[in-house]
Amino acid sequence: MNSQSIFEFVGGEATFRRLVDIFYARIASDPLLRPLFPADLEQGKEYQFLFLIQYFGGPTQYNNMRGHPRLRMRHAPFPIGQRERDAWLGHMLAAIDEVGIAEPARSTMRNYFEHASTAMINQVFPGV
Repeated sequence: MNSQSIFEFVGGEATFRRLVDIFYARIASDPLLRPLFPADLEQGKEYQFLFLIQYFGGPTQYNNMRGHPRLRMRHAPFPIGQRERDAWLGHMLAAIDEVGIAEPARSTMRNYFEHASTAMINQVFPGV
């Protein structure tokens, strides 16, 4: 990737838009995760898209619109245990594969999502 950001390397906004669309299509049909999301998924899709392009080296529209991401705080109201984390991560990794993101960006993105999804766990015991 040399001096290119991941955002540039993978193809910019179009690639991230496709990633988010694929991911949210999977969420929409997931019986475990769908109830954790609002009825209308569009706002969440847009926020995720803006966050991801910013995080991976693109425009800073997310920060301009919403301020610091504060991911743990924003996800705190939702019960996220290991099952929810694993399901969420599975959908994101499948979306990365479906989009066809090439190495080395693929491994970098997968690593980020593995760690970030683990950090969102806020339910330590099953059923809590």
